[in-house]
Amino acid sequence: MMAPLLVGCALSLMVATVTGQGTQGGRLQGTWETQITLTDCAGHVIRSFPSLLEFAAGGTVVESTAGTPPALKTPGLGVWRHTTGNTYAIRFKSFSFNAQNVFTGWTIISGETTVDSTGDARSGPATVEVYDPNGVLLITLCAETTGTRFEL
Repeated sequence: MMAPLLVGCALSLMVATVTGQGTQGGRLQGTWETQITLTDCAGHVIRSFPSLLEFAAGGTVVESTAGTPPALKTPGLGVWRHTTGNTYAIRFKSFSFNAQNVFTGWTIISGETTVDSTGDARSGPATVEVYDPNGVLLITLCAETTGTRFEL
């Protein structure tokens, strides 16, 4: 009688461990409509544009933005993890091309975001690093992000 109970408890723990991996806090998962404000890191706004970010269970992120035409950039793919409280670290990378479909480099965006107490809004800073095809850092920019859940 104890054996089935122990097996059931062990299976429950295994499922909880696998499904919770990389998603502690559990509040960031989902799709977010995001507004990005890009700056020169001295506070001067370069431009602002919308973006969609999907944070999946297990700690992966997919980004699609209106900041660059899709023919010139791949979607951003990356990772996220819970850091503390309602705050999460994010990092993703996209590849860029010119109008002749020639690879021109990549961009890495790293930042953090904090989900508010309702679980329906988030905000945080980010760093944008733009590299050439040889991996030479061309420019570092800053960004402020705000977002709301995209729901039915």
